[in-house]
Amino acid sequence: MAQYDVIIIGSGPGGYVAAIRCAQLGLKTACVEGRETLGGTCLNVGCIPSKALLHATHQLHEAEHNFAKMGLKGKSPSVDWKQMMAYKDDVIGQNTKGIEFLFKKNKIDWLKGWGSIPEAGKVKVGDDVHEAKNIIVASGSEASSLPGVEIDEKVVVTSTGALELPKIPKKMIVIGAGVIGLELGSVYCRLGTEVHVIEYLDAITPGMDAEVQKAFQKLLQKQGLTFTMGAAVQSVDAGKSKAKVTYKLRKDDSEHEMDADVVLVSTGRRPFTDGLGLDALGIEMSPRGQIKTDAHWQTNVKGIYAIGDCIDGPMLAHKAEDEGMACAEVIAGKAGHVNYGVIPGVIYTHPEVANVGMTEEQLKEAGRNYKVGKFSFMGNGRAKANFAADGFVKILADKDTDRILGAHIIGPMAGDLIHEICVAMEFGASAEDLALTCHAHPTYSEAVREAALACGDGAIHM
Repeated sequence: MAQYDVIIIGSGPGGYVAAIRCAQLGLKTACVEGRETLGGTCLNVGCIPSKALLHATHQLHEAEHNFAKMGLKGKSPSVDWKQMMAYKDDVIGQNTKGIEFLFKKNKIDWLKGWGSIPEAGKVKVGDDVHEAKNIIVASGSEASSLPGVEIDEKVVVTSTGALELPKIPKKMIVIGAGVIGLELGSVYCRLGTEVHVIEYLDAITPGMDAEVQKAFQKLLQKQGLTFTMGAAVQSVDAGKSKAKVTYKLRKDDSEHEMDADVVLVSTGRRPFTDGLGLDALGIEMSPRGQIKTDAHWQTNVKGIYAIGDCIDGPMLAHKAEDEGMACAEVIAGKAGHVNYGVIPGVIYTHPEVANVGMTEEQLKEAGRNYKVGKFSFMGNGRAKANFAADGFVKILADKDTDRILGAHIIGPMAGDLIHEICVAMEFGASAEDLALTCHAHPTYSEAVREAALACGDGAIHM
């Protein structure tokens, strides 16, 4: 029977980061993973492969729409779908092998198989039982579906199936206008697929700043995606090569049908804790199936911790990573900390969408006095030169103290630009602090400075 200081169940972004940090802190560490490769959903069938396809199809879009404007003339490239899939798989392989290398470098044991916890202090993998002073559950999440909708990952697919379709569909229906649906819908729209999005609510990307929601939907429609909002899907009937979606409009209860070659069900994700034996251990769970933890990520059973998608909070890889590092530090006797008020969110469409902190709607609901600094990328020289002038930067600051409370960006490289605002918020900076910081010219980041200036006496280039 092997004995460890820490065993982590799951090797996704939360699990593998926790394992590496535990090892760095001198703890004898093992990580349980049942997949053939490390990295969890994110690296194998989520974040990484989807970004590869988003990058490839954005290059196609540039070639078809912007190359000629820059004097780059010639026949538009054709799509070799088999090669694009091979490129995506190669990207996955490079990343998962990278995690395997890091495990070896940090002397972390990979316990291959699916894990369960027969009792506190013990983890069973296959027929073997391993002892651990501490156990971290980092089992992640799985795609959730709708009642009565059967997923076959061929015609009716989740994000997993959408990343490995044998051919490019002529028509795709996306159920759910959240991050996953819009990213993958964008991929196939650029490839020539007719993409139609059906959303239950009246706005896309639920929970996002309302002004960004409206601007984002208009830009996606301009790119070719179509939307049916306020619609409740009743059923999805799949044949061998087609599917029929039946939905009702909430405004008048009228029923409609729509056919497609592929239906992508992107109605969110749910914690994946099946087979761990948590019920028998008496571990407290929330009504939504999340593992309950205290402020130090420990469950009600001493020595058993949980992080990432299987606990409360946004299901984001980087949130899981932060929790993985912090939990490891707590176990090692240090002061692990996660600032949940400064966790950015990014949608990797084009333009990208990014946010951090509070929205205007949340500030109004809280009765907070705030001011808005906004700057359009139309006023940014680099964005105009690169055919990327759609969108804006919006900074929300306290009206009295000028402290930054939130930021919302739709535009080029938004997922990278948001981080200077994250750093500013982490240090309690004011909009003026950001406005007085010199930014290189010409860069997209100047739009962030201009939005900060707009919180004061006004932007320069608007």
